[in-house]
Amino acid sequence: MSTPRWRAAAVFPIPPTNGIAGIPHLASLLGAERVVVRPVRRPEDLDLVVGWGEKRNAQLARAMATLHGVPYWRAEDGFLRSVGLGVSGEPPLSIVLDDLGIYYDAHTPSRLERLIAEQSADPALTARATAAIQRIVVGGISKYNNARPGAIDLGPARERVLVVDQTFGDLSITYGLADPTTFERMLAAARREHPDAEIIVKAHPDVLAGKKRGYLGQVAGPNIRLCAEPVTPAALLAHVDHVYVVSSQFGFEALLAGKRVTCFGVPWYAGWGLTDDRATGPVATAAFARRGIPRTREQLFIAAYLRYARYIDPDNGAPCELERVIDHLELQRAMFERNAGRIYCFGFGFWKHSSIRAYLRSPGNQIVFITSFGRTAEQRGFGPGCQVLVWGQRETPEVRDLAKLHGVDIWRMEDGFLRSVGLGSDFEDPASLVVDHAGIYYDPSRASELEQILQTGTFSTDELARAKALREHIVASRISKYNVGGERPLAVPADRRVIVCPGQVEDDASIMLGCKDVRTNLGLLTAARAAAPDAYIIFKPHPDVLSGNRRGAVPADDARQVCDHIEEEATLATCLDVAHEVHTMTSLVGFEGLIRGKRVVVHGQPFYAGWGLTEDHNPHPRRTRTLTLDELCVGVLLRYPRYLNRETGRFTTPEVVIEQLRAERALAGGNLAIKMGRSRRRARKLVQIVRGVMGGTG
Repeated sequence: MSTPRWRAAAVFPIPPTNGIAGIPHLASLLGAERVVVRPVRRPEDLDLVVGWGEKRNAQLARAMATLHGVPYWRAEDGFLRSVGLGVSGEPPLSIVLDDLGIYYDAHTPSRLERLIAEQSADPALTARATAAIQRIVVGGISKYNNARPGAIDLGPARERVLVVDQTFGDLSITYGLADPTTFERMLAAARREHPDAEIIVKAHPDVLAGKKRGYLGQVAGPNIRLCAEPVTPAALLAHVDHVYVVSSQFGFEALLAGKRVTCFGVPWYAGWGLTDDRATGPVATAAFARRGIPRTREQLFIAAYLRYARYIDPDNGAPCELERVIDHLELQRAMFERNAGRIYCFGFGFWKHSSIRAYLRSPGNQIVFITSFGRTAEQRGFGPGCQVLVWGQRETPEVRDLAKLHGVDIWRMEDGFLRSVGLGSDFEDPASLVVDHAGIYYDPSRASELEQILQTGTFSTDELARAKALREHIVASRISKYNVGGERPLAVPADRRVIVCPGQVEDDASIMLGCKDVRTNLGLLTAARAAAPDAYIIFKPHPDVLSGNRRGAVPADDARQVCDHIEEEATLATCLDVAHEVHTMTSLVGFEGLIRGKRVVVHGQPFYAGWGLTEDHNPHPRRTRTLTLDELCVGVLLRYPRYLNRETGRFTTPEVVIEQLRAERALAGGNLAIKMGRSRRRARKLVQIVRGVMGGTG
């Protein structure tokens, strides 16, 4: 259904919380220019009143609509709602609006029922529905998506039947023509019809979270197993062929997965020829008579997910299509899979704990921060199946020995390539990090995950197009790793070749591990001058060195012996604007030069060298593939890092991070000082330490 645009919609909060009025981006979800919270002071500006479903407190909303002579619409959570649970405070990414009834009320027609009944053939919508269903089923996506990732082990293969419980008193039960005895009859029917099967009773996520109670939580008996842990619907459906429900949305998700579904209530998807319907009585008979038109699962999906529900972009709250929400939920589930298990984070300072937890988020996993094992590793719960995470190359011999003893890989974490507005050494939160299960990108002595991607990966047309657009977006946005300095013009000779030599932190691991001949900033400048005696050489010291936080300062008099200009204040983008070439040891500036079309001369072995795009003084023998710039960008910007939305704390995309970094830089006036005052730096560190401690440590 197309989203109408209203001038104003009135909503009614539910004491003691703000209820519907407290939903973020509510105007976008409602399709209104503004939302008015009761009392309504200017009823002449009001276009409609919105209440929440059929709750008792919606009676006031209906009365207000009648008083002012405007339509009353019912709102409810959508069918792909969120990552976490609504009862835990997670805001919805989707709602439904209904001007006739509400989808779970079988007593009267709803707008969804009309949409299904009036469905006409539409090849484009059918193709969209087929693709979306496939993604939902394969990705294990559900209404709520906070279940633990991965498959579940139910033991040896045998016949299994799934019986779905619901939360006690849920309105979809009463309005779906059921009551507590319906659940008893459903369970009895499942046992009678499958006498040799194991009956799995699935509790509702709200019950598992301890927020509500169900109807079948105390059932017991032979061949009955209560699934009292948060698992994905896909993980359960993989073990069963027949699903019994009263009115749960899980029944439709089972239909999408190709399972047989028996309904003991009258949910919105019953009565269309896809389910085995057991509800009886005059109201059920009337509901089935209103429906009674055979429909495919794709037709039901089109009506419910593509036309009835409305969605907001999980990153910015703007109205969006279903596929954007699926993108977001797929990303969360994929990252949850990567972060599953018990992860020992070794040697991280308190000020990093908060960020590290965010990047390692996964339902049910355990993140343990330790500085030393102290007691035996076994007493700390360490053993097979656990993981060890260190920053960069900072594992100790103790950690290496323990990992080897237990057959555990060491994961390594580092800053990503689009990091922050400000320096990590000044305790700015990272917008991206990398977690490498094989090595780490700046260590050429072993193949990192990034190198494996670049050496052996295949890249789709869609990925290459996205990578091209992304690098162009980075250049146009003038974004770099740290985004410090000011946008000031640089005057350079028009008749000379301009070379930018980025300074580095001289004891940085990328130099210690990736350089052979040239290993100092002064050595780099000397090599650049020897290679280009007539060039105009700009030396841009590393911001961590300029800030005084790290080593690598070159005395100005020494630098001026071999360069023409030392630039300490301008942004990196400004320097690259005037450059023809970048000469570097292992600096990320070399990669940033590549995406800006600059010639890049490399004296070390950084991650972007060895692929036919740079002029390498020390070619890497393991890197034998020639890549295009877009193929390089797929690995470096799309597949390897993980990104975090600065506002929502959820995993996101580099495109979103670029926009957020650009907004932060604009808020800072586009001229962020590289050197931070000592008192301000200490205060920021203290804030990060408090955040880390409040989150708990192992």
